[in-house]
Amino acid sequence: MNNTKPIKSVENVQKLKQYYLERGEYRDHLLVTICLNSALRISDVLKLKWEDIYDTNKKNTFNTHIELKEQKTRKINLVYINESIKDAVKKYINAVGTRPRNGYIFTGSGNKPITRMQAYRIINRGGKSIGLDISPHSLRKTFGYHAWKQGVPPVLLMQIYNHSSFEITKRYLGITQEEKDEVYLEVQL
Repeated sequence: MNNTKPIKSVENVQKLKQYYLERGEYRDHLLVTICLNSALRISDVLKLKWEDIYDTNKKNTFNTHIELKEQKTRKINLVYINESIKDAVKKYINAVGTRPRNGYIFTGSGNKPITRMQAYRIINRGGKSIGLDISPHSLRKTFGYHAWKQGVPPVLLMQIYNHSSFEITKRYLGITQEEKDEVYLEVQL
């Protein structure tokens, strides 16, 4: 997984999401959108249930946050549910034609969540359609890369990712020499 790289082009991120919409694959579009906008590991995304993001009992409204105990770190994480996630959920609900009920969001056979391998195949297929070799971990790194490019301090990203060291976060960002050169070009005192 160390070789995975973020998707650095916003245009490619949009093309990836559009790939699933054009095929009517709204579940897969939702999977990619949550991965891109939550910075969660795929093992945690696949365990999400409808009630984690959506009030399925009373109001049929969105929760403000996803609250979960991360499988790998065992730490509690709160992830804000942004408009991109809400929009993808609405598209999914409209396509399916019914409101979500309790249960896993990304189900395969037997109402169990799809496997990590199945998620990999879904995401990699979309990546190949736009000329990229990507994995679920690429989407996790994509979140951090674009947050960093928008000025989010790396130390805050370290907390979002629940990384134990800043070195891990630096590797996630996938900063290239060209990007370092840009800083030298822009900052001329």
